[in-house]
Amino acid sequence: MASRNPLLLLLFVGFFSCPDVSGLSIETDNKNVKAEEFKEAILSCKHKFSKGMSLRIEWKKIQSQGVSFVYYNSEFTGDLRGRAEMLNTGIRIRNVTRRDSGTYRCEISAKSEEGQRLGEATITLTVLVAPTTPVCEVPSSAMTGTVVQMSCKETEGSPPSEYQWYKNGVALLEKTGAGSARAANITYTMNKKSGTLLFNTVTKNDTGEYFCEASNGIGLSQKCSVKRMQVDDLNLSGIIVAVVLVALVMVLCGLGVFYAQKKGYFARFQAYQVLFYLEDFSLCEGHQITTCYTKVSMSWFQLG
Repeated sequence: MASRNPLLLLLFVGFFSCPDVSGLSIETDNKNVKAEEFKEAILSCKHKFSKGMSLRIEWKKIQSQGVSFVYYNSEFTGDLRGRAEMLNTGIRIRNVTRRDSGTYRCEISAKSEEGQRLGEATITLTVLVAPTTPVCEVPSSAMTGTVVQMSCKETEGSPPSEYQWYKNGVALLEKTGAGSARAANITYTMNKKSGTLLFNTVTKNDTGEYFCEASNGIGLSQKCSVKRMQVDDLNLSGIIVAVVLVALVMVLCGLGVFYAQKKGYFARFQAYQVLFYLEDFSLCEGHQITTCYTKVSMSWFQLG
């Protein structure tokens, strides 16, 4: 029992000798800050301390790969160096870019006679980016009754853009199933989120000039260049004529081959080949070339 007394005494002394560390209430005007790209953003961080307290202020950025300092030892670090300034205990970021988006944490510690007090506040910064010119895909031609899909996409905007299709300069209606949509006899499906315009059965009435516009409420909307789609009926008579012509050419070629074979043109051609590829002239048995050619040709025709 006596051996435990020194341990109890040490714990007792340590408890009363530890500095007083208590929580501190930190406030912010806006926990979710949104700012347009290339403008400024203010991240507020407020406390209620007496002027006599010694404060230590740190700002950190919380990312998936870890936590990094933004403001440390009374100076800014990293990408904010030269672009940010302190507003009391908050910060103002000038010329924000999309890389500045993320979660920031303000940490304040205060020392006083009563001990040390700690507090923090978390703020999310979202940088809003205007859309860029979308890329549109519109087929130049199509046959009636076929399926046609047009697409429109841009990837820079934040928040993501919505898309509106136009035909001949007039905005197309979105098929919602309402009475107005049914009255307009809409034969297509327009998806404003994905930017697709789908014709399940395209008709000649769908011929026209199309373009798409991307917008997300930030800056000016952007549109792609106008592209024309021509819809034509399937030309069955033309297809039939082409098939007949191809068949006629094939029949004529067959007849020509049959006639040439019957007249022996192929056998003569083979005799000429024998003459040209004959390498051993001893077969001529000392005859002249013309005599040898006659003998070889006659023997070839007899064999044929």
